[in-house]
Amino acid sequence: MPDRRNIVILTGAGISAESGVATFRGPGGLWEGHRVEDVCTPQALARDSELVHRFYDERRAKLASVEPNAAHRALAALDAKWPGELLLVTQNVDDLHERAGSARLLHMHGELKSALCAACGIRIGWEDALPPETECSNCGTPALRPDIVFFGEMPYQMERIEHALAQAHLFVSIGTSGAVYPAAGFVQTARYHGAATLELNLDPSEGSLWFGESRMGPAGVLVPAWVEEVLVGA
Repeated sequence: MPDRRNIVILTGAGISAESGVATFRGPGGLWEGHRVEDVCTPQALARDSELVHRFYDERRAKLASVEPNAAHRALAALDAKWPGELLLVTQNVDDLHERAGSARLLHMHGELKSALCAACGIRIGWEDALPPETECSNCGTPALRPDIVFFGEMPYQMERIEHALAQAHLFVSIGTSGAVYPAAGFVQTARYHGAATLELNLDPSEGSLWFGESRMGPAGVLVPAWVEEVLVGA
């Protein structure tokens, strides 16, 4: 393996599920007992802002009861030790990657511990409850909302992600369903640009056929083993 190797890693709900974080789509298509359409769309926010804000307040509060698992810690170790380019793109809105120590990290779907001003666009770190019509400390408008990319909105930093995929020698997908675009298409982009592709998942994703290699099992087992393999060969 070359000394300077560019790696892009995508993580999804499966990696945090082992820490006790609810996956986005549970039984019956519900997320923590709610239809996604009722808590994760711009229409839902406009229709019932109290429900949407309360829903994310509860998710934010629950972060205090979960901890990073072996997979998060292994990726943080890879981040710290890898001499080449590395970008960890997560679809998750929790803070477990940060708490494990990952630094080269991008949250494409937003973060629970962040508030977004719908008026001026500023993002503000947020730890507590976020009632509707909370004033923005930057512009003073009562327009702070959860900094979550709702269905129908553009994920964050797509240009940076696309550039990294085009430069990648290896693309790894961990704990993803392969059902939500644009992330589900990252493997095809990476393959197009010549990258090797690897899937680490509990079960085959909807996009498994696009990967050059798939390994099935718990992230807490597969990811540390893969990271050790990569670092030994670096």
